[in-house]
Amino acid sequence: MNYSKDLFGICPITTAQKILGGKWTIIVLYYLSQGTLRFGELQRKIPDLTQAMLTKQLRSLESYGLVHREVYPEVPPKVEYSLTNLGKEFIPVLDALSVWGESYKNHLNSDS
Repeated sequence: MNYSKDLFGICPITTAQKILGGKWTIIVLYYLSQGTLRFGELQRKIPDLTQAMLTKQLRSLESYGLVHREVYPEVPPKVEYSLTNLGKEFIPVLDALSVWGESYKNHLNSDS
């Protein structure tokens, strides 16, 4: 699925929000930032994520050009997922989110 530029408008924050708006998107990107994973491996890392929703998230990220899906001609088929170069550009954002999340947790703990 190719997304038209006009779907995103002119605001870069709107563009990012449309791409990252899925409940599991950032978590899927986080685990793929650690390396190539097969579908089952990724599913085990996020046990609350259903198979159908994981499939949907991966297809969406693939359509946006952030995730690469590699199918190997084996029986049973072997499918691996990894970040594309564009997806790898998001790793510093994931790192910044991690730092901010830790800071926020510390803030909450200091208020108790």
